Amino acid sequence: MTRARTIIIGPTHWHVPLYSERIAARHDVIAVSDPDTATAQQTADAWEAPLYGSWRELLAEHPDVDLAYVFAAHDTMRDVCLALVDARIPFVVEKPAGISLDHLKEIARAATEAGVAVAVPLVQQTGPVNRWLSQAGRSVYESAQFIAGPPVRYLTNGSPWMVEPERSGGGCMMNLAPHFVDLFLQSSGARNVSVSAVLSSSLHQADIEDFASLTLRSSDGRIATIEVGYAFPASPLKRHCSFLRVGESGCATVWSDGHASFTSQDGYTENATIDVDSDPLYGPFVDAVADRLGSGFDGLPGLEDLQATMAIIWDAYSLGRERAHDVDPQH
Repeated sequence: MTRARTIIIGPTHWHVPLYSERIAARHDVIAVSDPDTATAQQTADAWEAPLYGSWRELLAEHPDVDLAYVFAAHDTMRDVCLALVDARIPFVVEKPAGISLDHLKEIARAATEAGVAVAVPLVQQTGPVNRWLSQAGRSVYESAQFIAGPPVRYLTNGSPWMVEPERSGGGCMMNLAPHFVDLFLQSSGARNVSVSAVLSSSLHQADIEDFASLTLRSSDGRIATIEVGYAFPASPLKRHCSFLRVGESGCATVWSDGHASFTSQDGYTENATIDVDSDPLYGPFVDAVADRLGSGFDGLPGLEDLQATMAIIWDAYSLGRERAHDVDPQH
């Protein structure tokens, strides 16, 4: 099996350990770049690839690779992605692909015009949670809670820029909510969606929000409530999560301990235990990227999915920040 000649931009990203084993198995990593060379060196060594401090230098020396993974800091993603499009290199980019919707639109437009394939790891689409919830049918009402650990972890896991809003674009809503906005859009089929949101940083008093609550409503009355946070204690449990989907076929629920229940419209209830940990979903995503590179990542989430999702997220930030300003006693 031919393995794609691959470059990795930003291997200090906290998700990279979730990808790394399958990347080594399925791709031929020929070069790596990260401005934090001291932290990135161990990962580069594991892939037996040279490490560059500059992604521009890497691309200048390796302009003819088959594939790139973009794990770069959010404020650099626009420039990295546009350079890959110019070089006609297919790539995988982590959400949010920039620090504004305009950045994402520019990347999507350039990639479409150049015919460059792009995949986005919205991995919850194919995960056990969404498979279970799909028994309910097309979503009418939906809720998701996903409360991860405190933001201080980014100071020690190689991504300190994540707690700087001018570099990350935001906090828990930017990082966690896109998965669940995307699931609602995919399940409901909604295209015209309004959003309301409240944000808070009261728990950790950081510059980024550590809790966000969103309510989405489609033009035909379908509703999703999404709560995300950096509010769970540092713990081996990693997070709290719970999910509900009500559809034409019934009601499905999933809880943090993996207990899952589905009740059909005729009143029959089925119970099961499923894996709610999202970390194992990234390895199979790498396999899918390797398998579908030749078909332009056919069937994988792409920039169109991300753009529909991030348009809602950016609207939510605008509304949430306006509301925070209105209730601030200093204003």
